[in-house]
Amino acid sequence: MDYFPYEYRPGQKELIEFIERTVRDRRCAVIEAGTGTGKTITSLCGVLPYAKDHNMKVVYLTRTKSQQKQVIRESTAIGNDILCVAVQGRSAASCPLMREDPDLASGNAEEISKLCSVYKRKKDGQCHCRYYSNIEGADVEQWVQVIRDQHPDPEDFAQMCENSMLCPYELMKLILPYADVIAVPYPFVFMPMVLDRFVEWMGVPLSSTILIIDEAHNLPDYLRDVQTFEYTERAMDLASKEATEHGDFELQEGITVTDLVAVLKEILAYAQKEYLIDEDGMLPPYFLEDELMSRLGVSSVTIRRMCKAMEEIGDGIMEKKKERRKLPRSYIHSMSRFIRAWADGDEDNYVRLVVKENDNPMFQAYCMDPSGASAPLVDCFSSIHMSGTLQPLESYETELALDRVNKLCLDSIFPKENLLTLYTDRVTMKYEERELAQNYQTMMEMVVECVNAVKVNTAVFFPSYSFMDKMIDDGLVQNLRRDVAFEQRGMTQPELMSVFENFKTSDGGVLFCVTGGRISEGLDFPDKALELVILIGIPYPKPTAKMRAMRRYYDIRFGDGMLFTSTIPTVRKMRQAIGRLIRSETDRGVAVIMDRRAAGLRGLPTQLCDDIPSMEREFFHYQKYQ
Repeated sequence: MDYFPYEYRPGQKELIEFIERTVRDRRCAVIEAGTGTGKTITSLCGVLPYAKDHNMKVVYLTRTKSQQKQVIRESTAIGNDILCVAVQGRSAASCPLMREDPDLASGNAEEISKLCSVYKRKKDGQCHCRYYSNIEGADVEQWVQVIRDQHPDPEDFAQMCENSMLCPYELMKLILPYADVIAVPYPFVFMPMVLDRFVEWMGVPLSSTILIIDEAHNLPDYLRDVQTFEYTERAMDLASKEATEHGDFELQEGITVTDLVAVLKEILAYAQKEYLIDEDGMLPPYFLEDELMSRLGVSSVTIRRMCKAMEEIGDGIMEKKKERRKLPRSYIHSMSRFIRAWADGDEDNYVRLVVKENDNPMFQAYCMDPSGASAPLVDCFSSIHMSGTLQPLESYETELALDRVNKLCLDSIFPKENLLTLYTDRVTMKYEERELAQNYQTMMEMVVECVNAVKVNTAVFFPSYSFMDKMIDDGLVQNLRRDVAFEQRGMTQPELMSVFENFKTSDGGVLFCVTGGRISEGLDFPDKALELVILIGIPYPKPTAKMRAMRRYYDIRFGDGMLFTSTIPTVRKMRQAIGRLIRSETDRGVAVIMDRRAAGLRGLPTQLCDDIPSMEREFFHYQKYQ
């Protein structure tokens, strides 16, 4: 059965057939598909025939809410009685009872779930949460039909449930067994405890699901982060405060919680003094354990006993908070979990660091091997990995330890002449040279000249927020004859989208953003919403202790640490930023790379230009834009 609802573009039918064969053979597909191939619709149409015939679920993994909405839109276009639902993680904002309590806003999914259990508990036959109690009387099949008819996104569905005095989270759990396509964030599959519950709600085992991973180039870093753990000085202070408020329990004869915190802070200060270089430093194996034993005068067995005591203390504190309907969080419990995880972590796959982050230094055990969290990709029936920037495909396959892989690479179907990529050899952002007076001044002048040469919507991608701030402080904005908007560190999603929407509708506006930031991925700039991209430098990772450890690790495992840790992620970031320019067959644009090192980049076709402003004017037909 042909599920494709549109007129086929070049390559789309072949891509769908490739995915169909992959699923039928119970294999994994790794696909780079250029702009215009319709990754969402083709992946859905490639997996749905087999899934429907064999009573399987299609689980579509996304990083953003906008991607979830796209999955709903394309599933709606497919029709054929396909039921698509989107599920988001549990938070206080999604609960009608908790939403108005500011003390609960920072609660994670686990904490909110624990607190929710108190709200759902019955007393004298009555449940405190009327939204939950009303679920018993809900007509689930009627709600399934509502979703088929109206195709709500998660926010709309939540509002519909609230209007009907029903808990959206609980009702969605009852609807999942009816769904053909389920769009979820990454944690639903790659966090084991969440996955177990999710599989239970779906009503089918993971082996009866087909996973689609959108924007798959993000997956290796995400899986590293999932397995990484850290503990900050601020968290230590909160644990000490919590202990003082609850009587400062004795963990071992003569050693209280605040004593342990004080020693941890001493060790953190010592680690910064002895090992910190610039922003991080690599710690010797068993550094923390050895320092704790030495300074406290105890054995490793005693430290484990102290951790167990802290967990019991933390459990008691969380239980009391939960009964008072407060966020069930214990900083003492978190400290215990960190010390245990640090001691138990695999020495081969982790690098232990001391990290200086603003005024909140930390211990960090960074996981270098993403494949340690990739088991669901093997346990599912089939997985489809798609991105516009996934090359080299073999490296992606190797990093995630994927098995039985079919690989395919498709170019963009749009005319190549619509995109002009230039670079200059007059400047560089090489770490040692970026702030040399002549190089820096030339860079400032070239940015001004390139922006002012043509009046088109322009995005300037900086290598970091700090470098953006420096150029702003040095007068860059004043020299641009244009309105300038800014992507700022720590912006909320609504704030970011407001900046994005205002820029899109501007007439020759300029947007300052960061390569690898949220603007550079996943947002579409249709038509003339973006026609010029300027990349200030090549975003090679800083030569930190973490990156040096990563490079050695990949040298040992795969023989080319530079490729895996520097070249591949750098080129992907740049291609993502440049890819914002061409989103349809009528789009056109110029990308300018301000760094002489662009000449040596593999996988990023570009040409040297001595007079970039003139080339811009020629490309855009000068008089039309003045």
